[in-house]
Amino acid sequence: MTERAEPGAVAAETSVVPGVGYRRRGWVLAGVAVVLGGVLGFHRLVPNWPGRLGSLIESFLPWGGALVVVLLLVALVRRYAVALVALLLPVGVWVDTFGGLLLPGEEGGGRELVVVQHNVSDENRDPAGTARALIGAGADLVALEELVDPQVAAYEKALAGDYPHHVVRGTVGLWSKHPLSGEQVVDIKPRSIEEGWSRGLRAVVRSPYGDVAAYVAHLPSVRVGVGGLASQRRDESAALLGRAIEGESVEPVILLGDLNGVVEDRGLRPLTSQLAFAESGFAFSFPAAFPLARIDQVMARSAAVGHIRTLPATGSDHLPVVARVTLE
Repeated sequence: MTERAEPGAVAAETSVVPGVGYRRRGWVLAGVAVVLGGVLGFHRLVPNWPGRLGSLIESFLPWGGALVVVLLLVALVRRYAVALVALLLPVGVWVDTFGGLLLPGEEGGGRELVVVQHNVSDENRDPAGTARALIGAGADLVALEELVDPQVAAYEKALAGDYPHHVVRGTVGLWSKHPLSGEQVVDIKPRSIEEGWSRGLRAVVRSPYGDVAAYVAHLPSVRVGVGGLASQRRDESAALLGRAIEGESVEPVILLGDLNGVVEDRGLRPLTSQLAFAESGFAFSFPAAFPLARIDQVMARSAAVGHIRTLPATGSDHLPVVARVTLE
């Protein structure tokens, strides 16, 4: 006579292989690590649609290192061996891409200009104090954006003693210890923006090492929303600025500006494809309260941009950045 199985007996007799779910989670973490390494190494292949997805990822690409650390900690705590091996990929890619920025940079040579770039904010309540803070960097050139009345006069007065030469066009300006010539507006206005918008200038700096073409620019802002990254105007303005610099006859060239983008962002390719940028230093400059990205840039042609760093906060929502530019 066959005995009737008690309720739940089948479930009790069904064995669960120990560690299967545990190992599965290790493989999932390994998969995430491989995907992260792929994004870090091949971000140019990420399509820029919808919502300029590629540019959005590139804007925060250095922070991929923080994700690597989180994954590494989880893998160590849970002892996921396969995940630890897979994490070698994103670690290697991140170090190869950004590791050099952690180095202090080489000592400057004789043919060197120190430059400061700062978006001073049109809501800055202490322009004189901001100017004094910038003077302390001992720079040869100081580029400012978001210059509005009556703040312009305050900057001119505060900087005059250390920087006897300056030019202001629209809302951007350049102060120099060395004589300036050939001052002119650089038209980087997108077609969709109305008249009265002027955010680009060019001047020739008569430096002790010869003439240098200096550009100061403030590209249009970008916004992150539910539709992604709104950077069409910024990208158009970058293309206009790139064409102007491409046609520049004076060498070397130095570009200083709030470009509203990081150097990895493909929207700045018209500039980064022909200009060198900082070899060391992250110098995250925005927002000043909790800097997440360096959108204030120093770039150059026929010159090398050495270590870049931020200065202490001023009355602006940006941090100033200072860099050494060694002329060829």
